[in-house]
Amino acid sequence: MRELRPAFADEQGFVTYVDDVLRPEGYRLIGAFAPGRQQAAAAAGFRVGNSLAWGHYLYVDDVCTTPGARRQGHAGALLDWLEQEGRRLGCAQLHLDSGAGPERFDAHRLYYNHGLAIYSHHFARAL
Repeated sequence: MRELRPAFADEQGFVTYVDDVLRPEGYRLIGAFAPGRQQAAAAAGFRVGNSLAWGHYLYVDDVCTTPGARRQGHAGALLDWLEQEGRRLGCAQLHLDSGAGPERFDAHRLYYNHGLAIYSHHFARAL
């Protein structure tokens, strides 16, 4: 996750935030591992929610792959698992947001290849 969320460079700070803040709200983490490796090659964080717009849905907060493990199918395997988990949990949709810069084009290709499409723009502002 350090690749995707550099604000959490401190591992213990990341673990504390996930355990104390996100996990009680339903956030879960999954990983893909290469044979013989203890560190995950890719990881995804997700949660299940309900809304008027989407009904019962699975939302993917994070998908990231370590640089040396990219283009080996790890993130794709996670997306496949997330789709199955969403169906198992009775979700009608799977959602994720992704940055829009050129450095994200490989990620966007992965999402398109796994059946995701752009349906809206996400607007935000700092408060």
